[in-house]
Amino acid sequence: MDAKSAVELMESSNEVHFSGFHMDGFEQRKDSIEQPTTSESDMYKQPFVIGVAGGAASGKTAVCDMIIQQLHDQRVVLVNQDSFYHSLSEEELTRVQDFNFDHPDAFDTEQLLCVMDKLKHGEAVDIPKYDFKTYKSDVLRRVNPSDVIILEGILAFHDPRVRELMNMKIFVDTDADVRLARRIRRDTNEKSRDIGAVLDQYSKFVKPAFDDFILPTKKYADIIIPRGGDNHVAIDLIVQHIRTKLGQHDLCKIYPNLYVIQSTFQIRGMHTLIRDSQTTKHDFIFYSDRLIRLVVEHGLGHLPFTEKQVVTPTGSVYTGVDFCKRLCGVSVIRSGESMENALRACCKGIKIGKILIHREGDNGQQLIYEKLPNDISDRHVLLLDPILGTGNSAVQAISLLIRKGVPESNIIFLNLISAPKGVHVVCKSFPRIKIVTSEIEIGLNEDFRVIPGMGEFGDRYFGTDDDDEQTVVSSQ
Repeated sequence: MDAKSAVELMESSNEVHFSGFHMDGFEQRKDSIEQPTTSESDMYKQPFVIGVAGGAASGKTAVCDMIIQQLHDQRVVLVNQDSFYHSLSEEELTRVQDFNFDHPDAFDTEQLLCVMDKLKHGEAVDIPKYDFKTYKSDVLRRVNPSDVIILEGILAFHDPRVRELMNMKIFVDTDADVRLARRIRRDTNEKSRDIGAVLDQYSKFVKPAFDDFILPTKKYADIIIPRGGDNHVAIDLIVQHIRTKLGQHDLCKIYPNLYVIQSTFQIRGMHTLIRDSQTTKHDFIFYSDRLIRLVVEHGLGHLPFTEKQVVTPTGSVYTGVDFCKRLCGVSVIRSGESMENALRACCKGIKIGKILIHREGDNGQQLIYEKLPNDISDRHVLLLDPILGTGNSAVQAISLLIRKGVPESNIIFLNLISAPKGVHVVCKSFPRIKIVTSEIEIGLNEDFRVIPGMGEFGDRYFGTDDDDEQTVVSSQ
């Protein structure tokens, strides 16, 4: 069975079995997540929420990790129900051995609902980190909204309000003996617990809670995975189904002239570094240059090529392609100048023009300066600006190029990050240009700044913030 037919079968049956994997009633929520979105007002798309439940040590974490690994080109956030345990009072701490951590009342479900609601509506949140040594939540971790939210926990399906948030519910079904064996191994090795204490806790709390609260929620699952992370067939099908749903909201599906370079953990790692406000200027420049080079290389791949045959040193004939000769770059001063070195490194001796646009708020764009090659109308143009925000400056720059005689289809706009607003504006205004970027952002804030963004790119790249600080210090 090929991948396409597998997904079609998944969507057309009320109960489907694949290698011990089955789905129940998935069609009930089909309409709510399947409608494509093309309007500008819907550019803040709702994330795809996956719930993963099952008994303790059933393999939920392994399933979540495998889904995240396979969705490496999507923004995925994992929310653990364990983060929302109630902090124990001083009195409860004196008898912590009698506290039932597997009971629904052990969790602060109201806080969990608040966090999930904010994430679903595109807001960043602070999620507590529960310390099982102090039995308190004294530390918070900042989590940004993502394309996919995975909520994992033994009682993830217990509260109907939490279930209602989910687009897909997965129950990891593992034999009780296997779960007990894993728990014994984990608690004795990682928590240095006595095996007798582990068995006492299991018989007193874990098994009764599983029978009373966890197992009954299995009926709410859309997908049941026996053997947890060992069931690769089930996880592959789940990931394929998620990709299908996400693709229906993908801006690349709406605008075929938008190209987002294939994301990898290496690329996400570089994005993490340049977005970190604590990253040094040296590291910011280094990793920005690496990302810019990738974007430039990808952009060059969209230029026309002609076939060319050469003779190799072995006397053999190699049939390849010849690069586009009529090419130039145009940088939008000043952030766009940060991309010039990468372009020169890829295209020896390339001509580069300049455009300066005065930006005041959202709408106050004014063309201040332009210096372009005289024969630019005969060239393919790589327009350079690392951030596409509202799209107004880009429209000004592209309009100038078109007035200079450059065919719209000969313009490739290269940037590191693009806000959906800017993509809508540029692609609707100029449907024949190409946009190449490395990541699509969440949106714009009230000051029209890209979020999560990376700050004022030009200031960080050229170090003008530091210069300003030094000037202030010296004047004092």
